Amino acid sequence: MARARRSHAQQYAGGAFAEFVCGGAQDCGRVRQPCQQRTDRARGAPTRLTESMQNSAVEGFRLSPQQRSLWSLQQTAEGQPFRALSVILLEGDLKPDVLQRAVQHLVSRHEILRTTFSRPPGIKTLFQVVGETSQFSWETVDLSSLDVTEQRLRIAEYFAVESERPFDFDQGPLLRAKLVKQSSDSHVLLVSLPALCGDSVSLANFSSELSRAYPSCLNQHELSGEPMQYADFAEWQNEQLGADDVHVLTGKTHWQKREAASVPGPAILLGRRVAGTGAFEPDSIAVDLDSPLSEIEAMAREREISVSALLFACWQALLWRLAGQTESEFVLYNLCAGRKFADLQNALGLYAKYLPIRLHCEDKSVDEHLRQVSDALKEADEWQEYFDPCTSANTISDSVAFDFEERQSRYGADPVSFSVIRQYVCFSPFKLKLSCVRSGEAISVELHYNRQVFDRAAVKQIAGYFQRFLSSVLQNSEVDLGAIEILDDDERRRLLVEFNQTAADLPGGKGIHQLFEDQVARTPKAIAVVSGDQELTYDELNVRANQLAHLLRRRGIGPDARVGLCVERSVETIVGLMGILKAGGAYVPLNPDHPRDRLALQLTESNSSILISNNGATNNQPFESTETIDLCSDRAFLEAQPNTNPASITQAGNLVYVIHTSGSTGIPKGVAVRHRNLINYTQFILQRLQINRPLSFATVSTISADLGNTCIFPALVSGGCLHILGYDVAMEGDLLRDYFTRRPIDVLKIVPSHFSALLASQTDGRILPAKYLILGGEAFSWDLARRIRLMDHPCQIINHYGPTETTVGSLTFSVDTENLSRYSSTVPIGRPIANTRCYILDQRRRPVPLGISGELYIGGAGVTAGYLNQSAETAARFVPDPFSSDPESRLYRTGDLARYLPDGNIEFLGRADTQVKVRGYRVELGEIEAALSSRAGVRQVVVTVFRDKSADERVVAYMVSSPVSPDELRASLKQKLPDYMVPSAFVFLKSLPLTPNGKVDRNALPAPDETRPGLQSDFVAPRSFVEKELAGIWASFLKVSAVGVHDNFFDLGGHSLLATQVVSRMRKEFHLEIPLRSLFESPTVAQLAEKIEEANSNEAERFLNEIEALSEEDARQLLGQEGTTSV
Repeated sequence: MARARRSHAQQYAGGAFAEFVCGGAQDCGRVRQPCQQRTDRARGAPTRLTESMQNSAVEGFRLSPQQRSLWSLQQTAEGQPFRALSVILLEGDLKPDVLQRAVQHLVSRHEILRTTFSRPPGIKTLFQVVGETSQFSWETVDLSSLDVTEQRLRIAEYFAVESERPFDFDQGPLLRAKLVKQSSDSHVLLVSLPALCGDSVSLANFSSELSRAYPSCLNQHELSGEPMQYADFAEWQNEQLGADDVHVLTGKTHWQKREAASVPGPAILLGRRVAGTGAFEPDSIAVDLDSPLSEIEAMAREREISVSALLFACWQALLWRLAGQTESEFVLYNLCAGRKFADLQNALGLYAKYLPIRLHCEDKSVDEHLRQVSDALKEADEWQEYFDPCTSANTISDSVAFDFEERQSRYGADPVSFSVIRQYVCFSPFKLKLSCVRSGEAISVELHYNRQVFDRAAVKQIAGYFQRFLSSVLQNSEVDLGAIEILDDDERRRLLVEFNQTAADLPGGKGIHQLFEDQVARTPKAIAVVSGDQELTYDELNVRANQLAHLLRRRGIGPDARVGLCVERSVETIVGLMGILKAGGAYVPLNPDHPRDRLALQLTESNSSILISNNGATNNQPFESTETIDLCSDRAFLEAQPNTNPASITQAGNLVYVIHTSGSTGIPKGVAVRHRNLINYTQFILQRLQINRPLSFATVSTISADLGNTCIFPALVSGGCLHILGYDVAMEGDLLRDYFTRRPIDVLKIVPSHFSALLASQTDGRILPAKYLILGGEAFSWDLARRIRLMDHPCQIINHYGPTETTVGSLTFSVDTENLSRYSSTVPIGRPIANTRCYILDQRRRPVPLGISGELYIGGAGVTAGYLNQSAETAARFVPDPFSSDPESRLYRTGDLARYLPDGNIEFLGRADTQVKVRGYRVELGEIEAALSSRAGVRQVVVTVFRDKSADERVVAYMVSSPVSPDELRASLKQKLPDYMVPSAFVFLKSLPLTPNGKVDRNALPAPDETRPGLQSDFVAPRSFVEKELAGIWASFLKVSAVGVHDNFFDLGGHSLLATQVVSRMRKEFHLEIPLRSLFESPTVAQLAEKIEEANSNEAERFLNEIEALSEEDARQLLGQEGTTSV
């Protein structure tokens, strides 16, 4: 059926063109008809601008669709990059004056060579205006006195100058010809046209016709036959695309289904510049094919496809590989000459256009791929008349293209031969294009690229990949596309070996607590840990940890036994941690702010029989089958235990801690970390920070995540002082500034979004550490890096990356230059740490080329023991290392997409699955979906992270369910999940959008409305001035249209980092010192407004009493002062 429709489309288009040529459509404002039968027909009148529009009449013709598209692109381009240039070698007894007359004759025959383009004042439409006189630019240069080398250099210079020389589209002439004499029997003719007037075939036709016109002029003859005029064809195209005929509408529908705007081009990141100007700066390189044309032709014949289809298929498959094999569908543009009718074969003008070829990409056999591509190209060619290039003008600059041409290089023989030695045409601003030209028994290939998108080295790299890919295809067409090797030995060695030279010595056989004990012996009286008004020396900390360790030993704790640790931020955090390690056990850090059900599950999953707590961190509610030891209430009992170091029974391979991460199945995964993993990491940090004296470290995060381990262990094994900052200090910029002023900090580890929120109120650098600011846990933007550097502070900024499964961090990058910001959209994550190997692999676990996206795998000393009691999940993520001779060696599949930058640093690109980071916390969306799906009445659910224009992240749940209020859902989830995993919005749909293969189409999910989410409380509008101001501030940060006075800030989607920014704004608006905790204690507009009004009232009363006690002069001085009040 489809084949029949295409055939019918061809017949219809051909018939319509034949009817047009023979004059079937009359009195339609069409210009003269292009065929012999039209000689007695009057030429239709061109569009005329009347006297009422202009002082003088102007006649012109509509632009063709190709010209309109190109003119639109020209308006946004810098300079005039779109042009057609040809260099013709003329050998023989040339007479320059005759050649000039021959060019003049061609200009007379072809209107497009004497056409200009005008838009008279007051008229929006651009017209092409055919000149009555055959004007063109003619120039001659004599280089016969120079040697051959100098002549070539000069001609290349002329070509370069002409390729940038502007055209006067309004006045013309637009055809320029330059004749260069090399010797008495050798000349070079440089021909230049704007692309509006000609394409590649037009240049070839010009050369061919000139080779015939020259001898005709020499013999005082004229060429016979009247050529097709471009204005005639342009008019036919406009009528064709504007018709309401069912065939035309069917053709348009065909291309709408393949619309390029809905499917992107291949995302080739190799050598790509992300900070370009956006301009189009074309350049090109030659590609030397290792495979002869005869082999290419032989394979094409065997597969019954064209040479063009074979090369296109290889180019498209290579792009799929270079895009990381992650895109199942993308658009690649293919050049269509636009001359399928006989009357157009020898015509001049812009007939060519690029057709979008939309193909599904997958790891299939070469033969299957060739068949699919050949069919797609044939189908596109059959429907070519119905494609309007204007529809792709807005997206084409970020697209990739292919063109193939058969070109005759030599014309004429006696008395002068004409040989085209160079030809360049550009009429579309593609970022990358493979251009193939077959001439005789040879094929030449070039890669054209935009210098603002790719650098030359990267394009040369792509050229090498194409050579190897094509050679492999010709050798074996039965192989799958993903199995074709495109790396050479040198690049493979660089990726696998040179980038992983990280070997370093490690202290053997010890546990991390023993390194701490060694430090206690060196600096017993130094301050080890500070929290609020509490502090412990190394000796004091060691004694308390020893007492706990002896008690735990008596309770049966030994190597690999797990002990829960659920404490508020305090010095007891480190007492409990070290006590568990000294006993020989592994600590299981728990967050006291998490739901009790989640804590119970983590204790059960980790087989923890004992829980260490403090100050009722677990609300004094015991957990089933778990003994609780409270470091505060049981202090007297603990102090009765021995205070000496217990004999160590720990080996480097024993567990040191088990940290739980979000689990896609709904159950958190416990990552089992060994002592040797942590020691390797700790030793690297000490070396990386070049610690030669004790430093002060600050940790602002919960120990239930390993972010703070960057500070905890390096501090305690090097004689440093660890500062455990309370929640208020960690979250409020003013309090943090004051803390840093009183207690100078050398090293701070923090999540980028957390630090960015703190900068909302602090811009003077006083919250920066003295030596090192380490950011990790999520992508680090260049914008934030610039904001930090603008503070002119001497501290070094380090980006630190690593999943929990490879022990805290595996790569680092020093942000001391922005040179890489040209190539990376975020700050790179850097290079692997000591004894760590990083590989970026494809779906077959083979290294991808430098600069290409792949999945990041990490091996080496940091790879942990896997997931506790989850063998299947461990086997899926901790895979055999194919690059190691050790059969026990494992690589961790991070699920993160990354690529190597030109200097060997690694850039993080995102996730290969649905795992996300929310304010630094790792979240498996499947865990949230599982929690929602467990509710009765929920039929379907999908959870995603929505990023608004300000880059703020919101967890959003899309549901198909029976009626249920968002408040009920939130309350239910808060019993199972931490606050950061509870969706800020619930969107109820009749059905979830699906892709053609039946999967949920996440890209089609609607953005959450910026309206007040469904809450149990009825909406009550703000009543007082303070309530209105508060509601306005909240609405602007929460991205909702209205906030009621009884709406809860956190139910509206607020969170701790957003609260920091909101409070900062409220302080400025009300000139009050509003503590961050006020928003948590009074989370509605009404409650917070009452506090603010009370504070204002108290201040006013105090102020009036103070004034009454003053003299008149003192009162005036006081009234001129401004102050700040505390809530």
